[in-house]
Amino acid sequence: MTIPSNEQTALSPAVSAGDEGWSRRGPWRRVLEGLLASPTAVISASLLLLIVIATLMAPVYAKYVSKADPFRSGLSAKIELDGKRVPVMQQSTEGLGLGVTPIGPTWGGQYFLGADAQGRDVAARLFYGGRNSLLIAGASTVLCLLVAAVVGIAAGYLGGLVDGVLSNVIDIIWAFPVYLLAISLSIVMIGRSLAIGPFEISSSSLIVPILIIGLVYVPYVARPIRGRVLALNQSEFILAARGLGIRPSRILWKHILPNVSTTLIVFAPMLMALNIVTESSLSFLSVGVQPPNASWGTILQDGQSLLYSRPVVSMAPGIAIMATVLLLNLLGDVLRDVLDPKSARGR
Repeated sequence: MTIPSNEQTALSPAVSAGDEGWSRRGPWRRVLEGLLASPTAVISASLLLLIVIATLMAPVYAKYVSKADPFRSGLSAKIELDGKRVPVMQQSTEGLGLGVTPIGPTWGGQYFLGADAQGRDVAARLFYGGRNSLLIAGASTVLCLLVAAVVGIAAGYLGGLVDGVLSNVIDIIWAFPVYLLAISLSIVMIGRSLAIGPFEISSSSLIVPILIIGLVYVPYVARPIRGRVLALNQSEFILAARGLGIRPSRILWKHILPNVSTTLIVFAPMLMALNIVTESSLSFLSVGVQPPNASWGTILQDGQSLLYSRPVVSMAPGIAIMATVLLLNLLGDVLRDVLDPKSARGR
């Protein structure tokens, strides 16, 4: 009887014949095949792609459809409606008729969703705001996953003093309520510039909410990663690799990282959905995205004073947030099932 000399065969955990083909496929291939086989994932990913494309087309919409600057006040602007020139800010018909009310949805061309209290096109701002919201959520998700992966793997794999220090830091950050910590950091940054070496980041830069949101969720991802690495350290194929004298760096690169990557993939869409809600909440409280930038959260705040007269100003970004978060959660559920062989076979 010959003993196979291939390192991968010697170090892989015992799997059944049905599991062997599954385990040999890389996580990215498994993700792609699983997503394509799921109607829910295909529909969710397609709709998310449409949302992304729509937000990227914001400048085109503002220039050729809205024909108005969504960041400039339009209190004295007029538009063509039903063959007549009408003001964007119309005389109020409520109470004593004092003051003005923004024009409502025209459902075509300019001011498709109406105007806000500053006479700005809500639809154009919705696209621009969505672009910023998705950018912040996506970038903060990548930042959080990278930092959490480094911290979790270092704590779980190195152990000892490194694990003790990193775990205590994680516990300290975890002790703060997420929104309270994010709001506190945002308030500290408002009106100040952040200097990192030769680079200076202004308080109105989108980098500020990206850093804040990306860092406050690190403990919630790093701890599961640490637990995953601790379990892998005690697995048979890792112990066998150490017994064969394989370098720790090779074990980390070839065996720890591929197993941890599946956990990070599952976290990605769910964390992005959470980051969209967090960014919108901070911006609604005026401690997130700062003028002249816009996001779905700032548009929600703009519509707060028009909730009874022009509810669409608040409803539009609210629906956009709800739809995007729902689609990301559906995609995350499919990813979780795809990367869990037992769950995938059970369906």
